Amino acid sequence: MVKMKRISSYNSNRGWFVLLLVVVSLISVARAGRPGWRRQDVDWRVTGGGRITGIRHPEQEKPPLVHEQASRQPRSVRKTILRKGPDGGEPSLGLLSIPTVMVNVIDSPPIAGFVPWIAVAVTDKRSDDFDWVAETHMSVVGRPLTNSLQTDFTIGLFDTGASVHLIGYEAANRTGIHAADLLTPSEIELIGATNSVLARVSHPLAVFIDGLAAIDASRMILDTSNMVGQSNVSVVVGDQPDPGRPDLPTAIGSPLSVNFVTVINNNSPITVTQDGNDLTGPDIRFYDHFDSRIPVYENSIPLNLIPSGAMNVQYIVDLEAIMEFVFQPGSPSTIVGNLAQSLFFVNSVDLQHGTHGAIDKQRFMVDTGAQITVISSGVGSRLGLDPANPDFEVDIQDVTGEITIHPAFYIDSLDIPALGDWLGFTDVPVVLLDVASPEGGTLDGIVGMNLFVDFNLVLRGGGLFGQDPPSLAYEFIRTPLVGDIAPEGGDGVVDLFDFAILADAWLATPASANWNSKADLSPAPNPDGKVDFQDLTVFAEHWLESSAP
Repeated sequence: MVKMKRISSYNSNRGWFVLLLVVVSLISVARAGRPGWRRQDVDWRVTGGGRITGIRHPEQEKPPLVHEQASRQPRSVRKTILRKGPDGGEPSLGLLSIPTVMVNVIDSPPIAGFVPWIAVAVTDKRSDDFDWVAETHMSVVGRPLTNSLQTDFTIGLFDTGASVHLIGYEAANRTGIHAADLLTPSEIELIGATNSVLARVSHPLAVFIDGLAAIDASRMILDTSNMVGQSNVSVVVGDQPDPGRPDLPTAIGSPLSVNFVTVINNNSPITVTQDGNDLTGPDIRFYDHFDSRIPVYENSIPLNLIPSGAMNVQYIVDLEAIMEFVFQPGSPSTIVGNLAQSLFFVNSVDLQHGTHGAIDKQRFMVDTGAQITVISSGVGSRLGLDPANPDFEVDIQDVTGEITIHPAFYIDSLDIPALGDWLGFTDVPVVLLDVASPEGGTLDGIVGMNLFVDFNLVLRGGGLFGQDPPSLAYEFIRTPLVGDIAPEGGDGVVDLFDFAILADAWLATPASANWNSKADLSPAPNPDGKVDFQDLTVFAEHWLESSAP
């Protein structure tokens, strides 16, 4: 998420801006860990291009990492709706009726969620000097900046929390941005806790994206036939980082997602290897709003594009450069309306911790680029959280490479209203962190992807003038029951039908005529190729289990 302010002129050969990614939280510290606590290395993404590099917890406790998915089967409960009083104060139930809703409750979501990796390609497509508005495309247009889009692409994040498109230094080399001389003299200052780094504003170009399924993982060849994108956009490009400092992440943000429907299939993870790094993420597809292939889910979370009044996606021309008859962007393309940098927000979030509540909070941003969920210090104070006594802590590395330590907690519940069944979570890990809001001040919090690891999602962009409002539809991914092997695909219960299949394959191996791989249940996750007492024991442990809620 970004906030920009111009602070010097073109005449100094620099169109300067401040790009404030994360407000330095008052409760962050740059100190050694607590005595009696242990630290574990992790690599998780947080909003604003930051990363969580470590997690700290009391020595005597188990590390608060990822819980097993099987423990997060949803339970449907009927819940009372708490409403604010007429003076905006504490919620009340009313005297005549007590409204209730059905809530799909997920117990103990993990700390870190999925990473929405995407393939990113760049071409030279732009409009004339007097057209600053981005154009949407359902296929690749323009000329590649290198010999081949199929080989000279990069992998980045689908990041709804980024109000501009970011391209790292190495990614800009790979896609040909540097070689094509597409950087203006204008610079962006990326502010960290105490330091800053510079990045460049690009000339107009075109960016195109698709999910990891478009990449032939064995040859690292990109199929560009289903890519979507934007032309005539100005992006932020990272300078070569100093030794010891991180490269700017590559992230395609809300200026693109606002015009498409994004389908995120967490039940179909994909892994590719680039530069020796294994990157695993959900299968992501991009569609026009009226495409018949878009899944239809029963439950949908209404979203708002905030600030409201957004008209289009455009860059801001460098007015001082025009005085010298130079036509170039002075700042990168953002969603522009009453105020710049509109982003996706849920309508409201209800939080509870012990006897303390923070109800109907309306400044929670949906950030697909954040693996964790964040609450502000203001919301934390409403919940009675004590930064001096956290449940665990995280080390956050900002864009400058500096690391600060932030307190984190397990709060009792977090509910998100939806059309259909609401979405609720209990024992929710959150990090206390203040993040700049596009409206000024700080956000109430960030809805991170750790809340959605058990769901397939449909993010409908929208909210620009003339568009329908955006929304986030969801469908729970039900974990197949161990031992539910009959009929084909299972019937949701482990019973005699499944036992009959196991009996038919008794003592079989892959070379046997009666071999049935579905009956080979043990040891998980790599069965031993023989149906025997180990498999029968596992089957018995799940006897009569059902997937019914």
